[in-house]
Order: sequence, then structure tokens, then C-alpha cells
Amino acid sequence: MQRLNARYQRTGTLWEGRYKASLVQTDHYLLACQRYIELNPVRAGMVAAPGEYAYSSYGHHALGKEDPLLTSHANYLELHADLAARLQAYRALFSDTLSEALLTRLRENTNACTVIGNDRFKEQIATMLGRAVPTGKRGRPKTLA
Repeated sequence: MQRLNARYQRTGTLWEGRYKASLVQTDHYLLACQRYIELNPVRAGMVAAPGEYAYSSYGHHALGKEDPLLTSHANYLELHADLAARLQAYRALFSDTLSEALLTRLRENTNACTVIGNDRFKEQIATMLGRAVPTGKRGRPKTLA
């Protein structure tokens, strides 16, 4: 582990950090979440385009590369019945950048492991769980000076 950390200028264990998962309202936010994830290496300056990152599902969803590890979500399949048109429709999603507001919202919800969706969706989840769902950052509220 020390050799790996020295080579990649990192510290700690390989899987350090808490696992994060958020419940996503598929019909409104799933494809936005996929864009957010697949553009992370681009935003980090690791690659110039999402298809250049070897560990991305972009090659499968936008370029049609076979990947036995992936199962396409129904929302992706609904982009178009024809495979070539579906691939084009997925690539077209990346012609627009994510708005700064949506980017911030996705980051905050992901980091806080909260529900990603509209208010109605959050109410439905709260009803199913029988309790309120977290809507903001976890932890103690900041004190006002």
C-alpha cells in the first residue's frame, strides 16, 4: 500500500471514505446523474472527453461498445428504439453542459446521501418509509455569529 500511495501521491487505504448512495427519481434525474458521473473525469482534467476515460460507461451508452458488466437502464433504452438513434440521442445529452445549479444540487445530494428528485417524489419516499427523508447536509447546523 505504501508503494501505491507514493506512486499516486495519495494517503490512507485504497477504499478509504464512506460509501455514498442516493435514491434517484429515475424519470427526471437518472440521465442527469449519468451525465454528472461520466463528466467527472473531464471536470477533473483527467481526459478531454468522456469517451476517453477507460472506466466510464460512456463508451457503452454513447458509442455502442459491448460491456458485459453493464445492463442498460429502461430510461436509457427509452431514448429511442433503434440502437444507432439511441446512441446519437445519448451523445446529444452531452452537447449541453450541466447547469451550475444542477451540478451543485447533485454534488450536495450525493455527498449527503439524500434523495435526488422533486418534492413530490421525496414525499412519496417519506410515506413509504414512514419517516421524513433528509433534505440537506448532515451534521450540526452552523451557528450564526
